[in-house]
Amino acid sequence: MPLLSAVWRQTRPILSIYWMLVRITVPITIGTELLSRFGVIKAIAPGFAPVMNLVGLPGELGLAWLTAILVGLWGAVPLLFTLVPASALSTADVTVFSALILFAHGLPIEQSIIEKAGPKLLVTTLLRLFGGLLYALILHHLLAATGWLSEPVSPRWIPMAGTPDWPSFFLGLVKTLFWMLVILLALSFGLDLLRLSGLLRRIMAALSPLLRLTGIRGEAEHLTAIGLFLGISYGAGLLIREARSGAIPPRQVFLACAFMGFAHSVIEDSLLVMALGANGWGVLVGRVCFAVVATAALAALLARLSDDTFFTRLFEPLPTPQPEAAVQRAA
Repeated sequence: MPLLSAVWRQTRPILSIYWMLVRITVPITIGTELLSRFGVIKAIAPGFAPVMNLVGLPGELGLAWLTAILVGLWGAVPLLFTLVPASALSTADVTVFSALILFAHGLPIEQSIIEKAGPKLLVTTLLRLFGGLLYALILHHLLAATGWLSEPVSPRWIPMAGTPDWPSFFLGLVKTLFWMLVILLALSFGLDLLRLSGLLRRIMAALSPLLRLTGIRGEAEHLTAIGLFLGISYGAGLLIREARSGAIPPRQVFLACAFMGFAHSVIEDSLLVMALGANGWGVLVGRVCFAVVATAALAALLARLSDDTFFTRLFEPLPTPQPEAAVQRAA
């Protein structure tokens, strides 16, 4: 049937991207869980204490920061008030710490996904780490100089730390993978419907002035907006398909990935840390403003780089997609 054939043509590229995400997510998730359970993360965390002191935080939070980097937000959040009592922290402290983990969390998975779109792994990882540190340092000095948010933190929610047993862990992983597929398919078909209805044009007209400040243009705007609101797994996941098709120029892909690294899943993640007592202006408004300025600076730098330098140092040329006929013959 023509309708089923059209649906399959739309679905097949998404299933290919989904399978790539599964191959990244499953081994890295299990590997980081093993590192956590065998105490490896805890053993190397003291080395991160000087970084915490640099941004005005207790050195003990180095373990929570490292856990966020390797495992993700939900691995770090329960550690915050376990390592340092809420009574010993100010709203400024929680806001600065939240900024750190919002910039750089779940890096093994998220950066592996970004790498598949073309930007080199080391470059974008360092951008997220140093971008987060720079923003946290600016925020710390601003809050210290003004005394703003110096009151004791008043969390609306204090999560309990706990390690699930292995069956619960794998069940949670399977549920995550299932919903990832559902959301990817919904986003793909939803984007097509939005395009056909003209709503996507209106939405992007509202967001375009913000994204254009960063140097991001055209189709890259749509996928960057998805990453901004829904997260890197979805924004960069869909970006892989467009980047490999040649629909988006490599420099635009790089800028989109850089921006998503600085600011992604801004609603869900910001609400999570605000429940811990972080200030919304610091973790949401300030973070997005920093992402715009930092990405605009990167755009200016990229404009000065030759193609040889760009593809040698920052971007891995993507494989050229096979023509449909060649794919069918290969099958």
